[in-house]
Amino acid sequence: MIAQRRVAIAVTVVATGVFVLLAALLVPWSPVPGGTPDPVPVGDVLTSTEVARAEQFTGVLRRWGWAATAVNLLVVVLLALSARVRRWAGRLPGPWWVQVLLAVAGVELVARVATLTFSVLSRRHVRAAGLSDQAWTGFARDLVVAEALDIVVTGLLALVVVGCARRWRRAWPAVVAGLAAGLVVAGSFAYPLVVEPLFNDFAPLPDGDLRTGVLELAEAEGVPVDEVLVADASRRTTTLNAYVSGFAGSRRVVLYDNLVRDVPRDEALSVVAHELAHARHDDVLVGTVLGASGAAAAVGLLGLVLGRRRADDPATVPTLVALLAVGSLLALPVQNGISRTIELRADVEALRVTEDPEAFVDLQRRLALRSLADPTPPAWSHWWFGSHPTLLVRVALARS
Repeated sequence: MIAQRRVAIAVTVVATGVFVLLAALLVPWSPVPGGTPDPVPVGDVLTSTEVARAEQFTGVLRRWGWAATAVNLLVVVLLALSARVRRWAGRLPGPWWVQVLLAVAGVELVARVATLTFSVLSRRHVRAAGLSDQAWTGFARDLVVAEALDIVVTGLLALVVVGCARRWRRAWPAVVAGLAAGLVVAGSFAYPLVVEPLFNDFAPLPDGDLRTGVLELAEAEGVPVDEVLVADASRRTTTLNAYVSGFAGSRRVVLYDNLVRDVPRDEALSVVAHELAHARHDDVLVGTVLGASGAAAAVGLLGLVLGRRRADDPATVPTLVALLAVGSLLALPVQNGISRTIELRADVEALRVTEDPEAFVDLQRRLALRSLADPTPPAWSHWWFGSHPTLLVRVALARS
């Protein structure tokens, strides 16, 4: 165990050092020339009625989300602490790898059932606000697919940990760290090709003024465009969005169909310019290498936290699942802090290329109204859970 602990310490120190170095070199820590401006007054962007409606809607949704997170953590931690549950995991039928997968599925399903009420309440709240007209059958299908993906991904990670611990009893933290980093890279490349089609259908953006404008923006930003696609997101939500995913041959810019259909061309191009800025700076690749080094560091910490508990035993699976849930939550402030910085740089690039701050402001207001986003979220909540700058900061950026 002493040798394993030394390996875990070395992995943690080296991987954390690599993460810090990559973050220092790759993350645009000063994305706005002259510094990020102070938020504009909320009354300059939204009426009091619009603010009240957004705060009421988001407040309820936020409370359901917090409750679901707390219950999920409580359930998986209690399962990990239960000697009876650990004995159950160790006595499941089949070879060790079957036991691992069954244990992961059991823990994940119990946690999903425990939080199902909050998912249903949140969906009812979204439907009542008019932000989705998706049928309950579609919602159930998405829930089942998402749960299956969670089980597959978590099961794969558990198999790697337990399998490597069985083969390399002392050095498994180093081996698993390398494999975990590789899985993050492979997952980033495969996600747009394998996972995204499970939730949406995609079609090329048709020829026309918008497509011409997209191609002109891509040329202006020096971005080779692999694909510009339209997702049929309106069958699930009325909110507007676009995103960039993948890298190399799988990189693609995706626009929601309601963004293409309902938004003026100049505002849609403002979104596209933002997404092309991500592609120009290879932000998906940056996130991938940071995620890979972060995953390696997490494995090192896992080796330290497990201590004398045997990682080669399927009975350890409930503990692995609990540690994954707790670690993911604790990592959010770092992850989202980096994300907000990268998003600000993309905003700056979009404003520079389009030279149309009015369209940018109109778009941000439209996005906020369509999603009923809280313009003034609690500071701690935004710091922990917010992946994008607030509406008021983005408007201030455009007006500066």
